Amino acid sequence: MAAKAAAVKGDDKKSGGGLIVPLAILTLLAAGGGGGLGIQLATSVEKTVSEKAKEKPPEPDTPPLKYAGTDVVMEPMKAIVSNLAAPSQTFVRIEAAIIFKKDALPDPKIAIAQIRDDIMGYLRTLSLSQLEGPSGLLHLREDLTERAKLRTEGKIDELIIETMVVQ
Repeated sequence: MAAKAAAVKGDDKKSGGGLIVPLAILTLLAAGGGGGLGIQLATSVEKTVSEKAKEKPPEPDTPPLKYAGTDVVMEPMKAIVSNLAAPSQTFVRIEAAIIFKKDALPDPKIAIAQIRDDIMGYLRTLSLSQLEGPSGLLHLREDLTERAKLRTEGKIDELIIETMVVQ
């Protein structure tokens, strides 16, 4: 019996040692294969990136600016503060600028003063509900541009609202 027990113990040592060697070989093969695959992927990514960098970037689809390259002048106006018709305790402060062709207005400062006066009179006829939302701001901008064009006999191109505060 003792011989059988010794034989069994010897078999355990052989089978344990026999299992470690194949596992070590499989581990080395997996590490080598993973490293090779990683290097291959890294080089293919580098090639793709370098090819993309060499290509000409696509032209942007943005349209050209409205007044780019033309002979126009932008003249800022002083801030305009006025109360509204309803509610009467509500005030509006607008900073605007006018755009016109160079030399179209003989004296831009006089035209700006007249436009400011028209804007103050117009703001006193508005109610707060007419200024609400993006459509209200768009309508205000269109109305002010139309009034400025009438005042200058069509010599200005546009009135731009730079800032507007309703309080």
